[in-house]
Amino acid sequence: MKKNKNNIISYILLIAFLFGVLYFYEAMNKKVNKINLNQFTAFAKKQEVKKITVEPKVRYAVYQITGQLKKYDINETFIFNIPLSDKGLGKIVDLSEQYNYKMVTKPDSDGSGWLMFVSNFLPIILLVGATFFIFTRQMGGNNKSFDFGKSKAKLNPDTDNINFNNVAGLAEEKQEVQELIDFLKNPKKFKKMGARIPKGVLLVGPPGTGKTLLAKAVAGEADVPFYYISGSDFVELFVGIGASRVRDMFQQAKHNAPCLIFIDEIDAVGRQRGTGLGGGHDEREQTLNQLLTEMDGFGSNEGIIIIAATNRPDVLDPALLRPGRFDRQVTVNLPDVKAREEILEVHAQNKIFTTGVNLGNIAARTPGYSGADLENVLNEAALLTVRRNKVAISMDEIDEAMDRVLMGPAKVTKKITDKEKQRVALHEAGHVVLGLKLDDARDVHKVTIIPRGNAGGYALMLPKEETYLATKSQLEHSIVGLLGGRVAEEILLDDISTGAQNDIAEATHIARKMVTEYGMSELGPMQLEAKQDGVFLGRDYNKSRNFSDNVAFEIDQEVRKIIETAHKVAHKIIKQNMKLLKLIADNLIKYETLTKEQIDYLAKNGVMPKVDYSVNELKQMAKEKGIKGYTKMDETTLKKELNL
Repeated sequence: MKKNKNNIISYILLIAFLFGVLYFYEAMNKKVNKINLNQFTAFAKKQEVKKITVEPKVRYAVYQITGQLKKYDINETFIFNIPLSDKGLGKIVDLSEQYNYKMVTKPDSDGSGWLMFVSNFLPIILLVGATFFIFTRQMGGNNKSFDFGKSKAKLNPDTDNINFNNVAGLAEEKQEVQELIDFLKNPKKFKKMGARIPKGVLLVGPPGTGKTLLAKAVAGEADVPFYYISGSDFVELFVGIGASRVRDMFQQAKHNAPCLIFIDEIDAVGRQRGTGLGGGHDEREQTLNQLLTEMDGFGSNEGIIIIAATNRPDVLDPALLRPGRFDRQVTVNLPDVKAREEILEVHAQNKIFTTGVNLGNIAARTPGYSGADLENVLNEAALLTVRRNKVAISMDEIDEAMDRVLMGPAKVTKKITDKEKQRVALHEAGHVVLGLKLDDARDVHKVTIIPRGNAGGYALMLPKEETYLATKSQLEHSIVGLLGGRVAEEILLDDISTGAQNDIAEATHIARKMVTEYGMSELGPMQLEAKQDGVFLGRDYNKSRNFSDNVAFEIDQEVRKIIETAHKVAHKIIKQNMKLLKLIADNLIKYETLTKEQIDYLAKNGVMPKVDYSVNELKQMAKEKGIKGYTKMDETTLKKELNL
């Protein structure tokens, strides 16, 4: 309510300010010509007078006559005075009747002190007041312009109803932070045993895996105040502001202990000092120094625990990670199949699904998805369901949502030639055949020739099993599967296209890592290249190679050998299974999209499985394919148009 009141006052003063500016603008641009009675009489006889205003000025014993001539601009007037005792006013009245110009009389404005004040001083007061108010608001109001060093940490942002029940799939991670909750609830138990609780916990993991949610759940379970701040909120243009904000944040935390401080993206302020081409960053480094000092002072700040999150622990300053500061790291990895199913169950609680939706199957089809990705898939599916005027989310919407998240929306209106459609179908069929025939190759769970994003079609290839390790055989077969599309084009079309660009890039990447990082080549078990992301130009600018030019040549030769061997294997397998390749390609051209179940049935029986669609489902499919007049078609015509 107070905020709304302040807004109303702001608008009133702003309007007053605008009126004051307008008043002074008109006063400055107003032109006043002084004349006498004889000149006015001459103007009146020439019928040049437009209008006049007569106002008595008793204080000065005169009549003040102001007016405009027809030739004047809008801001131009004339003025002259005649004595009250003179008969000049009667002459002016006679001229008005004779030459028919407008004449207005008004009372003496000097007779009212209040009116005089309003007309002369109120605009000035409003102008000064509004200007002062606007400047103070611009500078922050209530001396906020001098609050540079105040902490921007938010207290309890959306943590009231968040606990471990909202965090799915992080069983080990929740066990790691459980003792933090116990300490915040009952610190005396730990002191009695002489145990020292970790002063800082660093959550490490890829984006979207639930680091921030886990920190909120810790505060929710412990029922303590939760301070949230991003690492970028500390760093400012002026040196010393960030350090001041760190001090203020910990000062606030002391008054609310026991409490939890969460710093998101701590790498924004905690990067290693003394790096970067041309020297460091004074403001960031001073902020980091202050943070290190405050964390060292936790001995006197009982009941305060700091949790930080980052997906780049390799760039953090070593002083942050030593014992006594962030002395515990909790790795929050991408969820496995069981964890993905639990995450889907959490995000499916407020959604309506048809009976055919199995969250376990969806979890099995989404390896590599983070919790945020899974939430996005279900949300996209819900949006599609509303868009299609359905009452429940079906697998069709979920499949489409997964495709949209991976590749973007389908370009159903994009017209491609029959020749190009055949090439794409053969290319994708090549991937499918190798996925079926190679034990360690990736399975094709879905293949489509409908354009999405920059791709004319794509095959969703997933590992047969989720494992933490990859064998040499699995990597080699993965490369063979990736080259299946290119090989199919070479054999059946006797030509190649740019469609295999991404496949070749990924195959080359895997082959090079086999040689330089995994030691899976004739060069032996040597790590020739380490993972370097080049975050700091100063750190990597003068980086030397770990091998000579001769070894670099041998690396290229080994990579080439792996790719060429995989290419020969793919060529052999596809030639042996030409009938299956053409069968899959023909059905892709006909149906445009095939699922894993349809692919397996087609490979086993040589025909597509029959599906009984309702008329409404057929019409929905026709609508999505852009078939005109589908609303008036019967079941037989719809199936014919849909090639079913």
